[in-house]
Amino acid sequence: MQIAVTFRHMDTSEPVRNYVEEKLVRVNKYIEEPIDAQVVLTVEKKIRHNAEITLVAKGITIKASAEVTDDMYAAIDAVVDKLDRQLKRYKEKLKRHTTRKGKGRDLTKTIFEAASVDEELEEPRVIRSHSFSAKPMSVDEAVMQMDLMDKEFLVFTDDSSEEVSVIYRRKDGNYGLIVPKS
Repeated sequence: MQIAVTFRHMDTSEPVRNYVEEKLVRVNKYIEEPIDAQVVLTVEKKIRHNAEITLVAKGITIKASAEVTDDMYAAIDAVVDKLDRQLKRYKEKLKRHTTRKGKGRDLTKTIFEAASVDEELEEPRVIRSHSFSAKPMSVDEAVMQMDLMDKEFLVFTDDSSEEVSVIYRRKDGNYGLIVPKS
């Protein structure tokens, strides 16, 4: 686990840094390696202690923050507890989404070279070709898998209709679904 600790409006403290690293070890049981953790510790007006953690691991990003008026150690404990709850909820969500039994399909993705305006090629040239299996899953599971893999789109077999479908991330942050017409 890579941990970067940033101190704002306070002196750099090795005991606090060690305490953060010691507390973040317990999130390893929820997420597979590699994990990058960005920790920002801030003191405002000498009484408000803020701790903010951003975890990035295998396609997921989880953020948590906590504010405590007593001391920095309490703020660190609060934010790690909050992060722990978020990761538990995420892990349970993954367990509930079981793979569906159904007919998967083997597909091939082909990337063609775009002909420039000056060149007048009659046939597009294949740059790369990739074969993969479109696994049967529900739309909710497809959205979750796409987020986990940090992709812009995902081709999958809809477990209810057994048709190949495409889910994609729109520019406004929502999702679009392309379903073949019957």
